[in-house]
Amino acid sequence: MASHETIDVRVEGAAATIELNRPDALNAWNEQLGRDLLGALSSLGADDAVRAVMITGAGRAFSSGADLKEQRTSDNGEAPDLSERLKSLYNPIILGVREMPKPVLAAVNGPAVGIGCSLALACDLIVAARSAYFLLAFVNVGLVPDGGTTATVPARAGIARASEMAMLGERVPAPQALEWGLVNRVVADDELAGEAGALRDRLAAGPTRSYANSKRLINRRVLAGLDDQLEAEAEAQREQGETADFVEGVVAFVQKRPASFTGA
Repeated sequence: MASHETIDVRVEGAAATIELNRPDALNAWNEQLGRDLLGALSSLGADDAVRAVMITGAGRAFSSGADLKEQRTSDNGEAPDLSERLKSLYNPIILGVREMPKPVLAAVNGPAVGIGCSLALACDLIVAARSAYFLLAFVNVGLVPDGGTTATVPARAGIARASEMAMLGERVPAPQALEWGLVNRVVADDELAGEAGALRDRLAAGPTRSYANSKRLINRRVLAGLDDQLEAEAEAQREQGETADFVEGVVAFVQKRPASFTGA
């Protein structure tokens, strides 16, 4: 097992598991987690001995999304450039999952929110615990979906449900996510580790090149231009980061009160 500051990586034979490991913060993404995750995906993707990768979360959550406790203003007091981390870290992570020439499985053990939801939905297969839920919470702080979800959600569930998730910012419980086509399987909470582990091992023992070509063809058909979409999301997020609604959304989140948006 390779231990990083914010993730753990275990390799057993041809199967690898990445565990997001900030349980006290519900595996919220800070800059270090982004760097650790990108490094692990790059390393495992280049390792021919690894034939399948599973991503899961430590503790009660898969990931609660971006860590809003991190600095949200620039050093000179101006609005933050929210596109910077997307372009440098988060977008390469999503592309790394989609372009890895081997299956990537998400074992969603709890809430998958914001960029955590984006990561899960970028994976090839998703097994979710019955108590898990999926949430694009961006609108609740005056932002727009990112991490490729403006491509992956409509590809998986259609434009109507993509619009619902983006504009209403409501939880999609795991059984509903299965009905919508967002995930592949839902299992009892206490069966997730065993079921997801068995599927990971099955993929690791399968025809790797067949999987890689299937993934490439699926990407070509339903996720063509994902890199451009990620870039467009980043630019839209930069614009949203300059709005008064974003400031109000973050302050309301920290103060645990409903936001009062003005459209400014």
